[in-house]
Amino acid sequence: MHDQNIICFAKDWSEDATSNHHVMLELAKNNNVLWLNSVSTRVPTLTSKRDLRKIWQKLREFHRGPARVRDRLWVYTPLVLPLPHFAPAREVNRHILRLTLSWLRRQLGLKQFQLWSFLPTVADYLGQIGQSLTVYYCVDEWSLFSNVNKTGVQEEERRVCERADLVFAVNRALVQSKRQWNSRTLLASHGVDHALFASALADETQIPATIAQLPRPVIGFYGTLQTWVDKKLLANLATRHPEWSLVLVGQELVDTAALRSLPNVHFAGRQPHASLPAYCKGFDVGVIPYVIDQRSAFVSPLKMREYLSAGLPVVSTRIPEVDQYAEHCLVADDVDGFERRIIQALGEDDIERRRRRSSAMRAEGWEEKTRIVGEHVMEALRDKWQIESRTVRASSAQAPSASTT
Repeated sequence: MHDQNIICFAKDWSEDATSNHHVMLELAKNNNVLWLNSVSTRVPTLTSKRDLRKIWQKLREFHRGPARVRDRLWVYTPLVLPLPHFAPAREVNRHILRLTLSWLRRQLGLKQFQLWSFLPTVADYLGQIGQSLTVYYCVDEWSLFSNVNKTGVQEEERRVCERADLVFAVNRALVQSKRQWNSRTLLASHGVDHALFASALADETQIPATIAQLPRPVIGFYGTLQTWVDKKLLANLATRHPEWSLVLVGQELVDTAALRSLPNVHFAGRQPHASLPAYCKGFDVGVIPYVIDQRSAFVSPLKMREYLSAGLPVVSTRIPEVDQYAEHCLVADDVDGFERRIIQALGEDDIERRRRRSSAMRAEGWEEKTRIVGEHVMEALRDKWQIESRTVRASSAQAPSASTT
């Protein structure tokens, strides 16, 4: 896919790297991309310091205007009312977005464009702003997040899927879920920046000083510490094995006091994406300790492919996406099983196994995954043009001839 203009509703650019970032960065190598920071999937909590900080940050970014972050990629924060399920606010937002995007397109020279969304709450804008094609890229089962209006998000996502020309979903469970609303729903599994994470195997990569001197083995996790991370499981492992060092890298968005009380649990805080391979080099095992609940079937953890690219043995709770990589990952159903799997991983690991794990991920790069997505998009665009052309020809043929005298 080359020389297309893409306007994309996505998460906030400043957040930790997700598939939103990886896919759009790949597309921006050959296409013009305007990334629109989140137009909200929930009502903010005005007693939350984090939400208030985000509101203030968005106001500053809106005032700054579009920021060029790559040669062909711009990031912009639109100003909208953060009330995604309130009809009058949605009408106001529709009007604001239409005017805003018209101005941005003139500023950036984006004439004909595709509209993409990684968010489920943008149905009101689809078909309203003149896009040539609409793509919905589904990365999670949004209605199952605890902080959203489940019914409202489900209804919004249904409308998004029905109005999209093409839907991508990152695992088979999501494909099945969204195909009920759009038959043209395709699998687009996550990729990995293999070269970046394989650098964990390089001699010149230095383990961060904050973990280099910790007692081994180091059981490592990186990612946002959210409600889906099983803190009880981690605490049990740390208590049963005081000789292990548990390292948690990432922003803390839940109460971690119980874990902080354990002397062998170490918090490294949020780190730049580019530094994560160095942390992987300091891990003896990479873990995915997610809570098993209704949402688990729809989860597709980016870190699995990243851990493997870094050569790490991986131990995870039973997530269907991880189960598909049973050759390289160890899966457990409870704390006892998780403990046994870590011990097994530690006993079996060696440098040759690390190299094999990393090599197995070489074909899963974002470049190839995004190339395939781009091919499907261009096919859908050609199909749409052909249908529209036939419709125009049919209308012309049925129109009455002008009378002559």
